[in-house]
Amino acid sequence: MKKEQIILIIVLGIIIIGMILIYSLKGKQEENYNFEIHFFNAGKADAIILSKDGKYMMIDTGEEELSDEIIKYFQENNITRLEYLIITHFDKDHVGSASTVINKVEVGEVLQSNVPKESEYYTNYLTALENKNITPTTVSRDYEITLSDLEITVNGPEKIYDSNESNNSSLIVSITDGSNKFLFMGDSQNARIKDFISTNTEEYDFLKVPYHGNYLKRLEELLSTNKIKYAVITSSEEEKEDNETIEMLYKYNIKTYLTREGSITVLSNGEEILIKQ
Repeated sequence: MKKEQIILIIVLGIIIIGMILIYSLKGKQEENYNFEIHFFNAGKADAIILSKDGKYMMIDTGEEELSDEIIKYFQENNITRLEYLIITHFDKDHVGSASTVINKVEVGEVLQSNVPKESEYYTNYLTALENKNITPTTVSRDYEITLSDLEITVNGPEKIYDSNESNNSSLIVSITDGSNKFLFMGDSQNARIKDFISTNTEEYDFLKVPYHGNYLKRLEELLSTNKIKYAVITSSEEEKEDNETIEMLYKYNIKTYLTREGSITVLSNGEEILIKQ
């Protein structure tokens, strides 16, 4: 064997060993990120599963067409129980698969918006609750819950809004994991955002952008008074987020991910946030 060939083999061996070590260290590093948030690529709809230390909760369930994918995810991850199911409001792109979720896994507590919206999806949701003997908790002010050591506040609207009644009734969920703070705003629109900002004293690192990235003037007030580093927008190729929203997030140096480009996994170790897509 020629000297050049031996050198090439050694170099390739070093590269391969280096790659193995890198992926091994990366895997061990990610093991320390024990709070996980999974955003489904659900089109212009919200379906989010959160987990910590083997305990699970879900914020919204997407449309009915997402049911099979949600159940597949449950099966692949051995999820048989949700400690909480939060339905931020009753539009079909948030409650569409709720009946399937309730029927397929055990649910500890269901938290819901205070504004019903008649539809077949809402009816199916109520039927599933009845069949499982679950009485939902209607949230119209701050409601505190925990998941493992996560501190979670579900903020419900204290009034009925004159405009965009369903979207503005959205429950707003804030989660604290160590020094990391996460905010999920459902489909809150300007009036709801304004009221939330007027009483909120927290600063957030991560934002689930409200209303699928449609432009909202009040959103800038939230961004300007926070330290948000990362954002996720739930949108589709057919119904994309507004350019004005993207420009606004860019203005505040917020790294933004779009579910229309694939499902998103957000990991937290209480100090740092890692996002994979």
